[in-house]
Amino acid sequence: MNQKQEVRLAGFGGQGIVLAGHILGKAAALFEKKNAVFTQSYGPEARGGSCSADVVISEQAIHYPKVEQPGVLVLMSQGALATYGGSIRPGSILILDGDLVTMESDPEGVTVYRVPATRLAEQLGKKIVANIVMLGAVAALGGVIAYDSMKQSVLSSIPSGTEELNVSAFDKGYSYGQELLSRIHGAK
Repeated sequence: MNQKQEVRLAGFGGQGIVLAGHILGKAAALFEKKNAVFTQSYGPEARGGSCSADVVISEQAIHYPKVEQPGVLVLMSQGALATYGGSIRPGSILILDGDLVTMESDPEGVTVYRVPATRLAEQLGKKIVANIVMLGAVAALGGVIAYDSMKQSVLSSIPSGTEELNVSAFDKGYSYGQELLSRIHGAK
């Protein structure tokens, strides 16, 4: 695949959006040997304010580091929908935390997946790993990074002693994404 892929993850400060973007870019660059550029944006409020992480991935050189129209948009807060929801183009994938983001109607020509990442993280006992749950879902649904590459990147990016929790979170998100695909597109 020589085409450029643009991914935007967005939510509010404190959800680990920036870390998730870093892990995604690292998975592409280190574990899939692709070119990747990661940029981040967050409001002056920091924790609680809106933030985003943009990752551009390509087999070719990347000449412009900003995401203009993401092929995969991940939204983990209602504010992120208001700020970034209009940037998605037909043919793209929208993955949202279905418990935190509601839309009146799905965008025309966009594949929408609702993943209750925060609830799944709470089931593991730590809401703080909702970003890792969402990365598992991105690996399953986004078609951007392979499972093994993303998992390796998660393991190389988290604090020592949290491996079991983070791998459980990643696998929970990945399994949920696989179940969604099976329900929507039939068993593979």
